[in-house]
Amino acid sequence: MKRKWIAAAMAGIMLLICSSCGAGELPRVSRVGFFLDTVITLTAYTDNESLLEEGLAECGRYERILSRTLEGSDVWRLNHANGTPVEVSEDTLAILRTAAEISELSEGAFDVSIAPVSTMWDFTSGAAVLPDADALADAAERVDYRKIVIEGNQVTMPEGMMIDLGGIAKGYIADRVKGFLEDRGISHAILSFGGNIVAIGLKPDGSEWRVGIQDIDKPTGEYMMVARNKGGSTVTSGIYERGFEKDGTWYHHILDSKTGWPVQNELASVTIFSESSMLGDALSTAAFALGTEKGIQLLETLDGVEGLFIRKDRSFSGTSGVDQYLIR
Repeated sequence: MKRKWIAAAMAGIMLLICSSCGAGELPRVSRVGFFLDTVITLTAYTDNESLLEEGLAECGRYERILSRTLEGSDVWRLNHANGTPVEVSEDTLAILRTAAEISELSEGAFDVSIAPVSTMWDFTSGAAVLPDADALADAAERVDYRKIVIEGNQVTMPEGMMIDLGGIAKGYIADRVKGFLEDRGISHAILSFGGNIVAIGLKPDGSEWRVGIQDIDKPTGEYMMVARNKGGSTVTSGIYERGFEKDGTWYHHILDSKTGWPVQNELASVTIFSESSMLGDALSTAAFALGTEKGIQLLETLDGVEGLFIRKDRSFSGTSGVDQYLIR
């Protein structure tokens, strides 16, 4: 029996949307923005296009709170506090509390205090340079979610510790923007936050949304499998998203919180199906780091969560209820 989740609550997956709409239906409109280093596409059936502009504005507002690199954000202030308490927003508190729960459940496989090591890696420039091994080991010693202390609306971290919410913030923002649009009358929408896809309801004709899961061996946009989405969240994390090859080894952005080096196991990607995209975001990283067997064991303990694990040899397996999401 799965237990209830107690938390507060276009890499990897592609949208497969029909662009036409029948007589009498609301028009399908889209707006695109770039926030948290991610292309965000909001698509909805509505005659009020300004709502999508407002939704993108919400993304910008959350970025100013949660970005690691924007001076003055909650995360920036925490990372520069030198061990002193910092008063943060309710949004940051909600994310940190959920992150702590997932860290506990995964025995640290997911850890937002990964920043001391993640900042030593450059997976985007194409330089293919490895960090100094001794310096990386020293940085890994500063990764420990248990040392993040929350008291009321204040957060305290030891001097030298840094957090990076990149593995959970997009999911949180996706959930919040979904709620923002629902509160304003949007009943049919699909929202893409890079590897996070969130749906509002079904399509206007009552059919399910379809989401393509990236083929692990082919260029972005070519999918290996197709999944259905009935109004929830679909999140994929994969080793093909960001990385480089050096001396025959592929170094990717999913890092081992204990060593600081990229996780090296049998997996190429993990897709999480859930209601909360914040939960799916963090769990896709945690389950990947744990590997197929332990990752499935973790997901099977959570109510309303299913996972698909694709291995490097293109074989795949999943949780007991994952077949309900897959179209073969």
